[in-house]
Amino acid sequence: MRTKIIFLIIMAMVSLNVVSAQKSGKKIKISGHVVDGTLTPVANAIVMIDGEKTNILTDQKGHFKIKVKPDNTKVGIFTMTNGILEEPLDGRKTINFNFEGSVPVQMVETDPLDETVDIGYGSVKKRSMTGTVNKIDGTNPKYASYRNIYDMIRGEVAGVQVMGNSIRIQGIGSLTLSTEPLYVVDGTVVASISDIQPYNVKSIEILKGSSASIYGSRGSNGVILIKLIGSGD
Repeated sequence: MRTKIIFLIIMAMVSLNVVSAQKSGKKIKISGHVVDGTLTPVANAIVMIDGEKTNILTDQKGHFKIKVKPDNTKVGIFTMTNGILEEPLDGRKTINFNFEGSVPVQMVETDPLDETVDIGYGSVKKRSMTGTVNKIDGTNPKYASYRNIYDMIRGEVAGVQVMGNSIRIQGIGSLTLSTEPLYVVDGTVVASISDIQPYNVKSIEILKGSSASIYGSRGSNGVILIKLIGSGD
C-alpha cells in the first residue's frame, strides 16, 4: 500500500511539472535513441515534430535531443529509405524508436556555407564570414608543373595580382606602406614564401575582410594561408 501511495505521489509531481511547463510556455527537452531491426544505431535521420521536419538529426550513435513546445503532440523520426515512425509525446522526456529491418546509411546534403575554413588559429564556418575566402587544393597533379609558388598563385587563385615575387590581394586599400599580404605557412607567420615549391603545397587560401581580421592589423592587406604536404591538419 505504501509503495502504491509513493508511486501516485511521484506521478502527481510529474503531472504538475508538465502542466506547469505548459502554462509557462517553456520548451521541454526531449531525447531518445533510434535503432533498426538489427539494433544498429540509425544516424542522420531527421527528427520531426507534429509532422514537420526540423533541422535536428540523429548523431552517429543514433541519439537525438530536441526542445518542443508545450502544445506539440508527437515526435517522429524520418529516414529516406524506411519512412517515418511517430510517437505521442504525452509528457514523456525520453522516447526511443525502433525501425523494422535494416536501415541503410542515411546520406545528408550539406550546405556549402556550413563548410569550415581553416584560418590558422582555428576554423570558422563560411556563412559566418563576410570577407572573401579563395582556396585551391594543391594536391592536384597539374600544379607541380608550375615553376614556382608565385606562378601557381597567379595561374590558379582569383582576386590577386602577382608581379614577380610580389603579391597584392585585390580589393584591399593598404593601410600601411607595404601592400604585401601576411604569409602564414603551416600556422606560422613567415617573411617570404619564395622557397616553397608548388609540388610541396597541400592547399592555399586567400583571406580578406573580416576573415582576415583575426590576425589584427597584420592582416590588413589580406592573408595567404599555405599548408604543405605532410604538415598534418
